[in-house]
Amino acid sequence: MTRFSLARPLAAATITAVLATSGTAFAQSKFQCEPGETYVMNVMVSAHPYWVPVYQGFKQAAEAMGCETVFSGTPDYDIAKQIASFEQDLIKNPAGVLLHPMQSDPFIDPIDRAVDGGVAIVTFAADSPKSKRMAYIISDNVAEAKFAAEEIVKQVGDSAEYAVLENPGQSNHDLRVTALIAYMEDNYPNMKLVGRQASNQDSNAAYRATASMLQANPNLKAMWIPEAGSAEGAVAAVLEAKADVLILHADVTPTTLEHIKAGNIHMSLNPNQGIQGFVGFVATFMAAHSDMFDPFNDYKTSGYNPMQIPFIDNGFAVITKENADSFDLNKYMEGRDPS
Repeated sequence: MTRFSLARPLAAATITAVLATSGTAFAQSKFQCEPGETYVMNVMVSAHPYWVPVYQGFKQAAEAMGCETVFSGTPDYDIAKQIASFEQDLIKNPAGVLLHPMQSDPFIDPIDRAVDGGVAIVTFAADSPKSKRMAYIISDNVAEAKFAAEEIVKQVGDSAEYAVLENPGQSNHDLRVTALIAYMEDNYPNMKLVGRQASNQDSNAAYRATASMLQANPNLKAMWIPEAGSAEGAVAAVLEAKADVLILHADVTPTTLEHIKAGNIHMSLNPNQGIQGFVGFVATFMAAHSDMFDPFNDYKTSGYNPMQIPFIDNGFAVITKENADSFDLNKYMEGRDPS
C-alpha cells in the first residue's frame, strides 16, 4: 500500500518534469519561422495535378514550423514565362523558393542572382546542377528506368521491340529515357528500340507520335514514357489501333490512373510526391537558416552556404490496378485546403 501511495506522486512529478523539459525544448526549437516568414514553391504548367500532393507536403511541413507558403509559377509550358514568374516571386522577398526548373541552363543565372541576393533556392523533380541551388529533391530516375526495363522484359520477353516518348531538355525526363535505353543495351541486347519521338508532355503530340510508330512497327510490344501527360495520348492511340502494347510511364494523372484501373496501362512509377514536398520544404528552410548548425567542413573560410545536398531521394511508388485506389487525388484532397 505504501509503495503505491509513493509511486503516484513520483510518477506525477516525473511527467511534470518531462512536459516542462519538452516545453522548453519546443520553445527553443530552431525549426520555427519568424512571423510572416514565407516560402514559395514555383513550377511550370501550374495546373498539372502532379504538383497538388507536392504542395500539400510542402504546406504540411511549413504549418508544423509556423511558416507561410505560396504556390507560384506559370500555367504555360514556356521557359521564359516560368523565369519571369520566379523573378516576380523574388520581388516579394521570400526566405526561400522550392523550384522546379523547366530547363536546367536557362535557370542558372536567375537562381544565382537569387542566392546572391540572400534567397535560399532548392530544386525538385528537375534540376539546375550548374547553379548555386543548395539541394536537389527527386526520386532516383535511374532506378525508375531500371525497374521499368526489367518489368518490360518480364512481361514481353528479352527479344522484343519497344519504343519511348520523351521530353528533351527537362533533366529528370531525359534521364528516365536515356537510362532505360542504356540499361536495355547493356543487359538485353536483343531488345530493339524501334521508335523514339519527342512528345513534350503534349497528349496530342503523343497520340500522333504513337499512332505513327504503331503503323511503322506492327510488332511493337512495349512503350516507356517519362511522364503522364504523354501517356494519356499514347494509350488513346494504342486503344484506337487495338494494338497489344504494354505501356509503362512515370508520374500519374487522374486520367492515367483510370487507365491503370481499366488495365489499359500496365503500371506507373510515381515519385512519392508528398515526401518530395515535405522534405523539399525542410531542405529549403535549412538552406535559409544555415546558421542553425555548424558542420565539420570549411564553409566558414570558403564562404559558402553549408547547407549543400547534391541529391535527396524521395523514393517512388509502383501504381498498378491492385493499389490504384490509394492514388486517387480527389480522395486525398477531401477536407484539405488546396490553396
